[in-house]
Amino acid sequence: MSLAPYVRILARGPGRSRGLTQAEAREAMTLMLGDDADPEAIGAILMVLRMKGETAAEIAGFAEAARAAIPPWLGPRPGLDWPSYAAGRSRGLPWFLLSARLVAEAGVPVLLHGWNSHQREAASVRAALPGLGIPVARSVPEAGQALGAGGIAYLPLEALSPRLFALLTLRDRLGLRSCLNTVVRMLNPGRAAAAVQGVFHPAYRRLQADAAERMGLADLTVLKGGGGEFEHHPTKDISTYGLRGGRAWQGQSGQPLEGHQRLADAPGDPAALAALWEGGLRDPFAEAIVLSTAQLALDTLGHHARARDHWAARPRRLPEPQLAGAPT
Repeated sequence: MSLAPYVRILARGPGRSRGLTQAEAREAMTLMLGDDADPEAIGAILMVLRMKGETAAEIAGFAEAARAAIPPWLGPRPGLDWPSYAAGRSRGLPWFLLSARLVAEAGVPVLLHGWNSHQREAASVRAALPGLGIPVARSVPEAGQALGAGGIAYLPLEALSPRLFALLTLRDRLGLRSCLNTVVRMLNPGRAAAAVQGVFHPAYRRLQADAAERMGLADLTVLKGGGGEFEHHPTKDISTYGLRGGRAWQGQSGQPLEGHQRLADAPGDPAALAALWEGGLRDPFAEAIVLSTAQLALDTLGHHARARDHWAARPRRLPEPQLAGAPT
Protein backbone atom coordinates (compact mmCIF):
# COMPACT_ATOMS: atom_id res chain seq x y z
CA MET A 1 0.00 0.00 0.00
CA SER A 2 1.22 3.54 -0.78
CA LEU A 3 1.81 6.34 1.72
CA ALA A 4 0.31 8.81 -0.78
CA PRO A 5 -3.18 8.86 0.83
CA TYR A 6 -1.67 9.97 4.15
CA VAL A 7 0.38 12.68 2.45
CA ARG A 8 -2.83 13.95 0.80
CA ILE A 9 -4.69 14.04 4.12
CA LEU A 10 -1.97 16.18 5.68
CA ALA A 11 -0.91 18.38 2.78
CA ARG A 12 -3.91 19.24 0.58
CA GLY A 13 -3.68 22.86 1.55
CA PRO A 14 -5.63 25.43 3.60
CA GLY A 15 -9.18 24.39 4.30
CA ARG A 16 -8.73 20.88 2.90
CA SER A 17 -5.94 19.29 4.90
CA ARG A 18 -6.40 17.85 8.37
CA GLY A 19 -4.52 15.84 10.96
CA LEU A 20 -4.38 12.06 11.00
CA THR A 21 -6.69 10.12 13.25
CA GLN A 22 -5.05 7.70 15.65
CA ALA A 23 -5.99 4.77 13.41
CA GLU A 24 -4.64 6.55 10.31
CA ALA A 25 -1.40 7.38 12.10
CA ARG A 26 -1.06 3.74 13.12
CA GLU A 27 -1.57 2.63 9.52
CA ALA A 28 0.87 5.22 8.18
CA MET A 29 3.63 4.30 10.62
CA THR A 30 3.15 0.60 9.85
CA LEU A 31 3.87 1.42 6.21
CA MET A 32 6.76 3.74 7.09
CA LEU A 33 8.44 0.94 9.02
CA GLY A 34 8.31 -1.33 5.97
CA ASP A 35 11.42 -1.91 3.88
CA ASP A 36 9.66 -0.77 0.68
CA ALA A 37 8.30 2.52 2.05
CA ASP A 38 8.85 5.41 -0.33
CA PRO A 39 11.50 7.70 1.22
CA GLU A 40 10.08 10.85 -0.40
CA ALA A 41 6.65 10.15 1.09
CA ILE A 42 8.20 9.50 4.51
CA GLY A 43 10.01 12.82 4.35
CA ALA A 44 6.84 14.60 3.25
CA ILE A 45 4.79 13.19 6.13
CA LEU A 46 7.43 14.00 8.74
CA MET A 47 8.00 17.56 7.53
CA VAL A 48 4.30 18.41 7.10
CA LEU A 49 3.69 17.19 10.64
CA ARG A 50 6.65 19.28 11.76
CA MET A 51 5.11 22.39 10.21
CA LYS A 52 1.54 21.91 11.44
CA GLY A 53 2.45 20.45 14.84
CA GLU A 54 1.67 16.88 15.74
CA THR A 55 -1.37 15.89 17.80
CA ALA A 56 -1.71 13.40 20.63
CA ALA A 57 -3.71 11.11 18.33
CA GLU A 58 -0.92 11.13 15.75
CA ILE A 59 1.81 10.48 18.33
CA ALA A 60 -0.21 7.67 19.94
CA GLY A 61 -0.97 6.02 16.59
CA PHE A 62 2.65 6.20 15.45
CA ALA A 63 3.88 4.82 18.78
CA GLU A 64 1.37 1.96 18.78
CA ALA A 65 2.53 0.87 15.32
CA ALA A 66 6.19 1.20 16.25
CA ARG A 67 5.72 -0.82 19.42
CA ALA A 68 3.78 -3.53 17.56
CA ALA A 69 6.73 -3.91 15.18
CA ILE A 70 9.36 -4.65 17.85
CA PRO A 71 10.03 -8.15 19.23
CA PRO A 72 7.80 -9.22 22.13
CA TRP A 73 9.12 -8.55 25.61
CA LEU A 74 10.43 -11.63 27.42
CA GLY A 75 11.36 -11.92 31.06
CA PRO A 76 10.25 -9.86 34.06
CA ARG A 77 8.26 -6.77 33.22
CA PRO A 78 9.88 -3.44 34.13
CA GLY A 79 8.21 -1.44 36.85
CA LEU A 80 9.33 1.86 35.33
CA ASP A 81 9.97 2.87 31.72
CA TRP A 82 12.69 5.54 31.42
CA PRO A 83 13.33 6.83 27.86
CA SER A 84 16.49 8.84 27.15
CA TYR A 85 16.46 10.56 23.76
CA ALA A 86 17.69 14.09 24.42
CA ALA A 87 20.30 15.73 22.20
CA GLY A 88 21.32 18.69 24.38
CA ARG A 89 25.07 19.14 24.69
CA SER A 90 25.04 21.74 27.46
CA ARG A 91 23.35 19.74 30.18
CA GLY A 92 26.43 18.37 31.93
CA LEU A 93 26.84 14.79 33.16
CA PRO A 94 23.86 12.38 33.06
CA TRP A 95 23.20 12.40 36.80
CA PHE A 96 19.75 10.95 36.16
CA LEU A 97 21.40 7.56 35.54
CA LEU A 98 22.21 7.46 39.26
CA SER A 99 18.58 8.32 39.96
CA ALA A 100 17.44 5.40 37.81
CA ARG A 101 19.86 3.08 39.62
CA LEU A 102 18.56 4.33 42.97
CA VAL A 103 14.98 3.54 41.95
CA ALA A 104 16.13 0.06 40.94
CA GLU A 105 17.81 -0.35 44.34
CA ALA A 106 14.43 0.52 45.86
CA GLY A 107 13.07 -2.67 44.27
CA VAL A 108 11.56 -1.29 41.05
CA PRO A 109 12.98 -2.80 37.83
CA VAL A 110 13.94 0.10 35.53
CA LEU A 111 14.23 -0.17 31.77
CA LEU A 112 16.18 2.65 30.16
CA HIS A 113 16.10 2.90 26.39
CA GLY A 114 17.34 5.52 24.00
CA TRP A 115 19.58 7.19 21.52
CA ASN A 116 21.52 10.42 21.98
CA SER A 117 23.04 12.12 18.97
CA HIS A 118 26.06 13.26 21.00
CA GLN A 119 26.64 9.81 22.50
CA ARG A 120 30.28 9.64 21.40
CA GLU A 121 31.24 12.35 23.85
CA ALA A 122 32.95 11.25 27.05
CA ALA A 123 30.14 12.71 29.18
CA SER A 124 27.32 11.11 27.18
CA VAL A 125 24.67 8.73 28.48
CA ARG A 126 26.03 5.76 26.53
CA ALA A 127 29.60 6.35 27.71
CA ALA A 128 28.54 6.52 31.36
CA LEU A 129 26.63 3.22 31.52
CA PRO A 130 29.50 0.70 32.03
CA GLY A 131 30.98 2.62 34.95
CA LEU A 132 27.61 2.63 36.71
CA GLY A 133 27.02 -1.09 36.35
CA ILE A 134 24.12 -0.65 33.91
CA PRO A 135 24.23 -3.33 31.20
CA VAL A 136 23.66 -2.39 27.57
CA ALA A 137 21.46 -5.03 25.93
CA ARG A 138 22.00 -6.11 22.34
CA SER A 139 18.40 -7.19 21.77
CA VAL A 140 14.96 -7.07 23.34
CA PRO A 141 15.25 -10.61 24.81
CA GLU A 142 18.65 -9.74 26.25
CA ALA A 143 17.19 -6.64 27.87
CA GLY A 144 14.62 -8.81 29.63
CA GLN A 145 17.35 -11.13 30.86
CA ALA A 146 19.47 -8.24 32.10
CA LEU A 147 16.50 -6.69 33.89
CA GLY A 148 15.82 -9.96 35.67
CA ALA A 149 19.44 -10.33 36.70
CA GLY A 150 20.15 -6.86 38.01
CA GLY A 151 16.95 -4.84 38.11
CA ILE A 152 18.12 -2.26 35.56
CA ALA A 153 19.11 -2.33 31.89
CA TYR A 154 19.62 -0.01 28.93
CA LEU A 155 18.24 -0.95 25.52
CA PRO A 156 19.64 1.11 22.60
CA LEU A 157 17.13 2.20 20.00
CA GLU A 158 19.22 0.65 17.23
CA ALA A 159 18.84 -2.74 18.97
CA LEU A 160 15.19 -2.16 19.90
CA SER A 161 14.08 -1.17 16.39
CA PRO A 162 16.68 -0.73 13.65
CA ARG A 163 14.05 0.57 11.23
CA LEU A 164 12.72 3.18 13.67
CA PHE A 165 16.31 4.16 14.39
CA ALA A 166 16.85 4.74 10.66
CA LEU A 167 13.73 6.93 10.52
CA LEU A 168 14.79 8.93 13.57
CA THR A 169 18.23 9.61 12.15
CA LEU A 170 16.69 11.06 8.98
CA ARG A 171 17.11 14.27 10.96
CA ASP A 172 20.69 14.34 9.66
CA ARG A 173 19.36 14.61 6.10
CA LEU A 174 16.20 16.62 6.69
CA GLY A 175 17.91 19.14 8.92
CA LEU A 176 15.07 19.22 11.47
CA ARG A 177 13.77 17.10 14.30
CA SER A 178 10.53 15.28 13.57
CA CYS A 179 7.64 13.88 15.57
CA LEU A 180 9.68 10.68 15.84
CA ASN A 181 11.68 12.35 18.61
CA THR A 182 8.44 12.27 20.60
CA VAL A 183 7.28 8.87 19.35
CA VAL A 184 10.39 7.08 20.64
CA ARG A 185 9.74 8.42 24.13
CA MET A 186 6.34 6.70 24.04
CA LEU A 187 7.56 3.22 23.02
CA ASN A 188 7.58 1.64 26.50
CA PRO A 189 8.88 -1.65 25.02
CA GLY A 190 8.53 -3.60 28.26
CA ARG A 191 4.89 -2.48 28.79
CA ALA A 192 5.61 -0.95 32.18
CA ALA A 193 2.59 0.51 33.96
CA ALA A 194 4.54 3.65 34.87
CA ALA A 195 6.94 5.90 32.99
CA VAL A 196 8.95 9.08 33.36
CA GLN A 197 9.74 11.29 30.37
CA GLY A 198 11.79 14.40 29.82
CA VAL A 199 11.16 17.19 27.33
CA PHE A 200 13.14 20.22 26.19
CA HIS A 201 10.21 22.33 24.99
CA PRO A 202 7.44 22.85 27.60
CA ALA A 203 4.61 22.43 25.06
CA TYR A 204 5.47 18.74 24.71
CA ARG A 205 4.66 17.98 28.34
CA ARG A 206 0.91 17.95 27.79
CA LEU A 207 1.23 16.42 24.32
CA GLN A 208 3.12 13.42 25.67
CA ALA A 209 0.77 13.07 28.62
CA ASP A 210 -2.27 13.11 26.32
CA ALA A 211 -0.70 10.56 23.97
CA ALA A 212 0.17 8.29 26.89
CA GLU A 213 -3.43 8.48 28.13
CA ARG A 214 -4.62 7.38 24.69
CA MET A 215 -2.22 4.44 24.85
CA GLY A 216 -3.53 3.27 28.22
CA LEU A 217 -0.54 4.09 30.42
CA ALA A 218 -1.46 4.23 34.10
CA ASP A 219 1.12 6.54 35.69
CA LEU A 220 3.44 9.08 34.10
CA THR A 221 5.44 12.16 35.01
CA VAL A 222 6.71 14.46 32.25
CA LEU A 223 9.32 17.04 33.21
CA LYS A 224 11.09 19.83 31.36
CA GLY A 225 14.46 18.52 32.42
CA GLY A 226 18.15 19.00 31.89
CA GLY A 227 18.82 19.04 28.15
CA GLY A 228 15.47 17.36 27.58
CA GLU A 229 16.12 14.36 29.84
CA PHE A 230 14.05 13.36 32.86
CA GLU A 231 16.38 15.13 35.26
CA HIS A 232 15.31 17.66 37.83
CA HIS A 233 17.08 20.93 38.56
CA PRO A 234 17.01 21.01 42.38
CA THR A 235 16.93 24.83 42.66
CA LYS A 236 13.74 25.09 40.59
CA ASP A 237 10.10 24.28 41.30
CA ILE A 238 9.04 22.99 37.88
CA SER A 239 5.53 22.26 36.61
CA THR A 240 5.02 18.57 35.89
CA TYR A 241 2.39 16.87 33.76
CA GLY A 242 1.31 13.30 33.32
CA LEU A 243 -1.09 10.66 34.53
CA ARG A 244 -2.12 9.14 37.83
CA GLY A 245 -4.30 6.06 37.65
CA GLY A 246 -4.77 6.65 33.92
CA ARG A 247 -6.17 10.16 34.39
CA ALA A 248 -4.63 13.52 33.50
CA TRP A 249 -2.59 14.99 36.34
CA GLN A 250 -0.51 18.07 36.98
CA GLY A 251 1.85 18.91 39.82
CA GLN A 252 5.01 20.69 40.88
CA SER A 253 8.48 19.25 41.30
CA GLY A 254 9.41 21.06 44.49
CA GLN A 255 12.65 22.95 45.16
CA PRO A 256 14.98 21.16 47.59
CA LEU A 257 17.89 23.66 47.25
CA GLU A 258 18.20 27.43 47.25
CA GLY A 259 20.41 29.19 44.73
CA HIS A 260 20.82 29.87 41.03
CA GLN A 261 23.17 27.14 39.86
CA ARG A 262 23.08 25.56 36.42
CA LEU A 263 23.17 21.81 35.91
CA ALA A 264 26.48 22.28 34.14
CA ASP A 265 27.88 23.74 37.41
CA ALA A 266 27.95 20.23 38.89
CA PRO A 267 31.23 18.30 38.49
CA GLY A 268 32.03 17.65 34.83
CA ASP A 269 34.48 14.77 35.01
CA PRO A 270 32.61 11.57 33.98
CA ALA A 271 34.36 9.73 36.83
CA ALA A 272 32.34 11.90 39.22
CA LEU A 273 29.21 9.82 38.58
CA ALA A 274 30.59 6.65 40.14
CA ALA A 275 32.50 8.65 42.75
CA LEU A 276 29.31 10.29 43.99
CA TRP A 277 27.54 6.93 44.28
CA GLU A 278 30.45 5.22 46.02
CA GLY A 279 31.05 8.09 48.44
CA GLY A 280 34.40 9.29 47.13
CA LEU A 281 32.85 12.58 46.03
CA ARG A 282 30.79 14.86 48.26
CA ASP A 283 28.90 17.45 46.23
CA PRO A 284 25.58 18.70 47.64
CA PHE A 285 24.34 20.06 44.30
CA ALA A 286 25.05 16.86 42.33
CA GLU A 287 23.50 14.79 45.11
CA ALA A 288 20.40 17.00 45.07
CA ILE A 289 20.04 16.45 41.30
CA VAL A 290 20.12 12.69 41.82
CA LEU A 291 17.78 12.62 44.81
CA SER A 292 15.19 15.10 43.53
CA THR A 293 15.00 13.24 40.21
CA ALA A 294 14.69 9.88 41.95
CA GLN A 295 12.00 11.28 44.24
CA LEU A 296 9.90 12.34 41.26
CA ALA A 297 10.23 8.84 39.81
CA LEU A 298 9.25 7.24 43.13
CA ASP A 299 6.28 9.59 43.41
CA THR A 300 5.19 8.49 39.93
CA LEU A 301 5.21 4.92 41.17
CA GLY A 302 3.22 5.78 44.27
CA HIS A 303 6.09 4.92 46.61
CA HIS A 304 5.94 6.67 49.96
CA ALA A 305 9.59 6.07 50.92
CA ARG A 306 11.98 8.98 50.53
CA ALA A 307 14.73 8.87 47.94
CA ARG A 308 17.11 10.17 50.62
CA ASP A 309 16.47 7.08 52.75
CA HIS A 310 17.24 4.77 49.81
CA TRP A 311 20.37 6.83 49.12
CA ALA A 312 21.58 6.38 52.68
CA ALA A 313 21.01 2.60 52.43
CA ARG A 314 22.48 2.13 48.93
CA PRO A 315 25.26 -0.41 48.39
CA ARG A 316 28.34 1.72 47.87
CA ARG A 317 30.06 -0.67 45.49
CA LEU A 318 28.71 -0.50 41.96
CA PRO A 319 28.30 -3.87 40.26
CA GLU A 320 29.94 -4.91 37.06
CA PRO A 321 27.48 -4.48 34.15
CA GLN A 322 26.95 -8.22 33.59
CA LEU A 323 24.17 -9.40 31.34
CA ALA A 324 22.01 -12.33 32.46
CA GLY A 325 23.78 -15.56 31.68
CA ALA A 326 27.14 -13.86 31.14
CA PRO A 327 30.14 -15.27 33.01
CA THR A 328 31.06 -13.49 36.22
